[in-house]
Amino acid sequence: MNATPEWTHAAVDVDGQGVATVTIRNAGSLNLLGTPVIADLRGAFERLADREDLRAVVLRGTGDKAFVAGADIKEMGTLVPESARTFIEGLRQLCEAVRQCPVPVIARLAGWTLGGGLELAAACDVRIASNRAQFGMPEVKVGIPSIIHAALLPRLIGQARAGWLLLTGENIDAAQALSWALVDGVVPLDRLDDEVARQAGSFASCGAHVLRQQKRLLREWQAQDLDTAIRRGVDEFASAFATGEPARFMAPYLRHRKA
Repeated sequence: MNATPEWTHAAVDVDGQGVATVTIRNAGSLNLLGTPVIADLRGAFERLADREDLRAVVLRGTGDKAFVAGADIKEMGTLVPESARTFIEGLRQLCEAVRQCPVPVIARLAGWTLGGGLELAAACDVRIASNRAQFGMPEVKVGIPSIIHAALLPRLIGQARAGWLLLTGENIDAAQALSWALVDGVVPLDRLDDEVARQAGSFASCGAHVLRQQKRLLREWQAQDLDTAIRRGVDEFASAFATGEPARFMAPYLRHRKA
């Protein structure tokens, strides 16, 4: 493991496959997002984005009580309009650093994933939860709207379900989150780490160029009209063959056909 110790609230370890694990730390048992935590996590993701050997990132909290149970309400309770703007802009930049990470990001979701924590999870590419996980957007119950990357929720689960989460402030369990496609997999808690590692290893086994290319395309498609996205695909397909990865990954299949 290659450990990066310089952040108080983010531990970063990169294994020999290029899989990084970012662990939220020193943020209480619920891994709450206060300004120092937000800043350290953003710094960790920005540093990782520059690594050419990076293949995938796992984002997790410390312990299994929560992934992130929301923003730090003690800090939010002191905000005024100007400081509120600064606080939420920091959280927006963190979620964008995760969303724009050039490789797939897997959210390991154990326990509570609420409010800003669910926005952070939504910014990830894959969400794997334990069967004990709970999800919710309770902001309306404390006098604030759900904003920034809550805007991803209608794309993920549909307008009606996103509306229910955001307007009622009620929670859903892991089974319902899976049925809504809010998460991509649910396993017993004692299998969560194995399943996350399996998915990360699967990403690491793919070509480094094609994974980055595919993730970038997915982000571009969110902002492009359909005709543009389809036409651009011709250029992207052709450029993939300049990397050498198609020849390398197709070779075993070609050898099998000749056998």
